[in-house]
Amino acid sequence: MRTTVLELHTGTTESVTDITPQCATFVAETGGDGLLNVFVPHSTAGVAVMELGSRSDEDLLASLRDLLPPDDRWRHKHGTLGHGRSHVMPALIAPYATIPVVSGKLALGTWQSIAIVDLNVDNPDRQVRLSFLTSPSDGAGW
Repeated sequence: MRTTVLELHTGTTESVTDITPQCATFVAETGGDGLLNVFVPHSTAGVAVMELGSRSDEDLLASLRDLLPPDDRWRHKHGTLGHGRSHVMPALIAPYATIPVVSGKLALGTWQSIAIVDLNVDNPDRQVRLSFLTSPSDGAGW
């Protein structure tokens, strides 16, 4: 298994950040077949595999605002108004995803990308752990 940590600055607004290029570079360096696990070790962020561009990312953020309004209903009450919703979001958008890798390339669908979803405007700095699991026959080992 190979692993690395990406450092991201997601900004001070709700965001959907495309990390597909970094993931593709990481698996290409090892090559071979396997599984890429993407994990964000934060209690207020998630990993989505979805179409980006064509405003789908805006639709996702709007849907999350409808499902998890940024108001004072949340019992978890520190930080900005509605911060508690950021702690609920990873139950809807998990903090991990696993993507197949074939011949050193992400086996994503035509319009799929890998994104970090972050509603927490109080913490703009994120880490993302990439772990590439390959079979022993690929030479990378377990």
